[in-house]
Amino acid sequence: MMTSNKKALIPFTIVREFLTISRSFAILLVLIGGIFIYGLLYNYMYAPNLVTNAPVAVIDRSQTKMSRQFIRWLNATPQINTYKEATSFVEAKEWMKEGLIQGILYLPADFETRIFEGETVTYPFYITTDAFLYYEALQKACANVMLAMNDAYRADGVVFLPPQGILAIEMVQPIEVVGTTLYNHTQGYGSYLIPAVLMIIIFQTLSMVIAMISGGEYQKRNLGEYLNFNQGLWKTAVKVISGKAFVYCTIYGVFAFFFFAFLHKIFSIPSIGDPLYIVIMFIPYLMATSFFMLTLSWWFTDSEAPILLIAFFSVGLIFLSGVSYPLELMPWYWKMSHFIFPATPATLALVKINSMDASMADIKLEYSTLLVQVVFYFCTAIYVYHKKFVRDIRLKRV
Repeated sequence: MMTSNKKALIPFTIVREFLTISRSFAILLVLIGGIFIYGLLYNYMYAPNLVTNAPVAVIDRSQTKMSRQFIRWLNATPQINTYKEATSFVEAKEWMKEGLIQGILYLPADFETRIFEGETVTYPFYITTDAFLYYEALQKACANVMLAMNDAYRADGVVFLPPQGILAIEMVQPIEVVGTTLYNHTQGYGSYLIPAVLMIIIFQTLSMVIAMISGGEYQKRNLGEYLNFNQGLWKTAVKVISGKAFVYCTIYGVFAFFFFAFLHKIFSIPSIGDPLYIVIMFIPYLMATSFFMLTLSWWFTDSEAPILLIAFFSVGLIFLSGVSYPLELMPWYWKMSHFIFPATPATLALVKINSMDASMADIKLEYSTLLVQVVFYFCTAIYVYHKKFVRDIRLKRV
């Protein structure tokens, strides 16, 4: 049935999009699982932002001066606190099951002998998987202690050098290096990467939702419902794109608050930036992401296939954002890719605001990129939906 109510198309699109999302079990699973479960689980697994004094049991089969010194030095590290020595692995395993310890360190019987003979010492350790960072803490503590023992008992690592070489090395004054970690003085994992990962989760799940809705529209051939308002293909495309983007930005505005206000408080993730700047940055980010995926919707002909997007929109976008690897050191083609996806400049901008207390002037390049993406992808999305309307009309005539 044709209608001439020109003002009703946008509200119709908004209501229709909300109903589509609420009635689709797969889309709700992505929203609930991807946002709430994934967000909570990821933060929980890395909850000890900085691991200190993790209780560890030691099984000392060597019972020598060297092994006892290793245990004392290990206990002196900030990461580890030796709970007690276990008589057997079975006993230490029971302590781990009871939650008394987070790890088990095993020192073999030939521990001291191998050190003095200049051979490699192997000492296995076991870590609970309650949180991923316990492994990194024990590994780092053990490595530092072994390096200290190596310096103490294998002077300068010159076991195989001739006497002249040893004398020359001993006469050289070592360079003292003093490092200062900027913006992450605790060197915690959560302070460094979790805010960036949450941004990628938003982009990833929003992309999947739009792709699944677009695939369902193609399968059901129901785009003609928008054409019933008789407003012309181009004007209809503009209003449909606007209505859809409004729905996505509204839903993910709530999710962004959940991530960067609620979860930050629960898991004590550092946030020193101005919340207003984060809100200002999120508006074009969500709009650009919506228009970007609506542009790509031409190629989504299946409501289930977009699940495969998970494999791509994760590690690659973290890399392209310039958070895990400096953008200045990337080849030109990766730098160009940085400006294609809305998630990459937005992630870098968020890290600057959230962790470095940057102002809007400090994120001028990233914010300008997002604004350009909003305009560009809005125009491309309109063009794509115009083509989709034409395709839908032709298919119905066949």
